Amino acid sequence: MLENKQTAPDFTLKSTSGEDITLSDYKGKNVVLYFYPKDMTPGCTTEACDFRDQNEKFEGLNTVVLGISPDPVDKHQKFTEKHGLPFPLLADMDHEVAEKYGAWQLKKNFGKEYMGIQRATFVIDKNGEIAKVWPKVKVAGHVDDVLQYVKDNLA
Repeated sequence: MLENKQTAPDFTLKSTSGEDITLSDYKGKNVVLYFYPKDMTPGCTTEACDFRDQNEKFEGLNTVVLGISPDPVDKHQKFTEKHGLPFPLLADMDHEVAEKYGAWQLKKNFGKEYMGIQRATFVIDKNGEIAKVWPKVKVAGHVDDVLQYVKDNLA
């Protein structure tokens, strides 16, 4: 998993708008990059809706929210429409970006092992440097913690 003070690896992924989004296009803004396992699941829905509900506050702090999962763009679009998400979701179907950031990990569930997304959030400052990492996110209260961090350290 990447750590604070490292340069955030650049990437380009398809977004819910159908356009390619490149991280370096946001230089000059802070970016909250959150990795989540799957659209339409309870934890991922709660996390996305929490980011949705705080999105205006993030925008007021010169901060963009980007969500990344291995789901395809069409599934992201349905998820976005169903929950009114105002920020882009990005399709990392080959998990290349998740691997670069260290969010693609061995997981265990009900005695089975498999590779998948470890829920993680990275705050990237306006210069493209990782300012803060939450490596194993618990959804409850997480978005409030991220917002407070941005207010206290990057505003």
